[in-house]
Order: sequence, then structure tokens, then C-alpha cells
Amino acid sequence: MIQRIQSVFLLILVIAMISLLFLPLWAKTNPDNNQEVVLTAFSLSSQAATPTDAVSTMGAINENTMVIGGLAIIIALVALYEIFQYKNRFTQIKLGLLNSLLLAALLGTIFYYSSYVGDALVKTTTPGDYQAGFYLPILGLIVNSLANRFIKRDEDLVRSVDRLR
Repeated sequence: MIQRIQSVFLLILVIAMISLLFLPLWAKTNPDNNQEVVLTAFSLSSQAATPTDAVSTMGAINENTMVIGGLAIIIALVALYEIFQYKNRFTQIKLGLLNSLLLAALLGTIFYYSSYVGDALVKTTTPGDYQAGFYLPILGLIVNSLANRFIKRDEDLVRSVDRLR
């Protein structure tokens, strides 16, 4: 029963959340002094073209964003646990709903750190750029909803067969 299509979708979710831990989520560059602020799953840090630029203009910025990394790890663990709960589809549906809420919280947290905290660190009118890691929670929401749809379809199939007996 592990080879069902919803297990493949949940495995894609696990891979996406693990990939999020290693990819940058957001970056913004100040064209005046080439200072760049990069948001990853575990930190919001500034990088300058030369080390003296960072010290003279603003100092080294390194803000802790462990909430993003923690949420991604929890989502991956819940999805991995959900794969092996194939005998209890109601538990899978509940875990899928929990993962949807956690993914929404992850997207909100990433958006908060990129829009409010990151923009406050670099004073410029140019907008920041969302990197590849930002889109992984969106992919996670899509594959999680597809997995939930197929789990529900399996449950409906089992109920219809039970009615025929």
C-alpha cells in the first residue's frame, strides 16, 4: 500500500521541505553599496562586496530565523509519518490537514521575514527577489492537497465497496 500515488506526492513534499533547508529563500541588494541581505531557512544575514563595506555601513547582520527551518523539518516529519499510516486513512486525512496549516504558517513566516524584517535591514527602493526556496512551500501545498484528494478517493472507494456487501 505504500506504492499508492498519494505516497509519491507525500514523498515529493518531504523532498521539497528538505530542499528548502539548503536553498536561499529571498535576497535583496542595495545598489548604492552592494550590500546584500539573504534569507535562508536558518538565518537572515547581510553580505557586502568587501568586508569593510559591511562593517562601515551597517555592521554584520545575522538574524536567527530558526522558525522557518523548524517548520520545514516538522512538515517533512509529519509527511513522512503520514506515508506509513496507510492503514488508517482518517489519520492520514487529519495529518494532511495539519500539514496544510503548517505549510500556510511556513509561507506566512517566510513572507514576514522577507517583507518586514529583510526590507527594514536594507534601505532602498528596489524590491527584493524571491529565490527558488520560496516556491517550495507552494509546491508543498499543491502536492499535499493532491495527496489528500487521493486519500479521500481511497476512503470513498472503500466505503462504496462496504455498501455493496
